[in-house]
Amino acid sequence: MATVTFSAADDLLYAYLAGEIDHDAAQNLRIQLDDALLARTPKTLVLDLGGVGFMDSSGVGLILGRQRCARSLGGTLRIQHAPEQLSRVLRLANIPCTDAGQEE
Repeated sequence: MATVTFSAADDLLYAYLAGEIDHDAAQNLRIQLDDALLARTPKTLVLDLGGVGFMDSSGVGLILGRQRCARSLGGTLRIQHAPEQLSRVLRLANIPCTDAGQEE
């Protein structure tokens, strides 16, 4: 089971994901993330994947969908603490990824 907790700072909305993200978990997380995006309309949504132990292709779809949602609201998406393999895929999709040493 995956969870998400939120923290806001200025124009940033941090979403800390934890657990295993499979198809069912991705659907639940999508609803929570979209609700938070619509309620707060942050300039930047930061997805922190530091607590994620497993992610299948549904998790990648979750991230790409949140990028589209953030852009439609005039914002951007940034990823932090993503595993290296996922970071490579996300960079190809033009989603910025940072590690613990590069956080803003």
